[in-house]
Amino acid sequence: MAEGVVENHPEQSSLGLSELWVAWNESLCPENSSSLVGHINVDKSVPKMEEVEKQMSREFGGWVSKGGSWRPTDCRARVKMALIIPFRDRYEQLSVFVRHMHPLLKRQKLDYRIFVVEQAGDIPFNRALLFNIGFKEALKFNQYDCFIFHDVDLIPEDDRNEYSCPTSPRHMSVAVDKFRYLLPYKKIFGGVGSFQREHFELINGFSNIFWGWGGEDDNLYGRIKAKGLNLTRPSMNKGRYKMLKIFHNSEKKPLLEIRKERMKRAFKLRKNDGLNSLTYNVEKITERKLYTMVTADVKDAFQTEMGNY
Repeated sequence: MAEGVVENHPEQSSLGLSELWVAWNESLCPENSSSLVGHINVDKSVPKMEEVEKQMSREFGGWVSKGGSWRPTDCRARVKMALIIPFRDRYEQLSVFVRHMHPLLKRQKLDYRIFVVEQAGDIPFNRALLFNIGFKEALKFNQYDCFIFHDVDLIPEDDRNEYSCPTSPRHMSVAVDKFRYLLPYKKIFGGVGSFQREHFELINGFSNIFWGWGGEDDNLYGRIKAKGLNLTRPSMNKGRYKMLKIFHNSEKKPLLEIRKERMKRAFKLRKNDGLNSLTYNVEKITERKLYTMVTADVKDAFQTEMGNY
């Protein structure tokens, strides 16, 4: 039976369409789950991934399905959500992340899957390009209507911070301990953000030309405003995050002159630079026990971009 269609059983034939619609929606999960606890203490200790899998994976008697997915069985989830992480060589952070996030998302009664988009090779990292790839590849698994773009080193401290795209676009990580739980500047849209599918497609996703550190988030803010969309945020109490500082080499910052030039060019090219200009090859997709790993080769996109300088 197609989703959203009420099967017309003989015993229901006397009901009108409005009554059938009410009966169908009575099975929806509540907007505010009684399972939410509010503030959460973040455990920064680094577990072995195998230990986390044994705690949560359905294969070991837990509740998370292969590929890092789950949906409630006692009610119908209001949202189908894909959580997308850009990734390269941060396995310690990933083990902390999945240990923390799966229970939180379950308490929010979401139909979700965690996608980890890994950039193959050793060319400069392109966080925004990986987000775009994750969006495209996630839709091959399910017709998600909500997308959370999430850095792996940010861990939410309050489960009332909705991972269900209640409004969009939404900057979720508004109060990070690294910045003393203050918003660094008004136009920031970094760390964790959510989009309804239609809005992400409207702005043509992220720019694909930001190789190395920084710039893609400010460009994203400009794309949002250019389409007349409003940026929303949770309260500073709910949008609190801890940043993990664990064993990884940070990308080098590009020269300031290059970054400024790239920002200007990306804004001018936004109609033809994004979801509609993606260049990548999927090397493999692996449904791990607690996440789906998408490994992508993006060297052709890098070589094309370097040809512009």
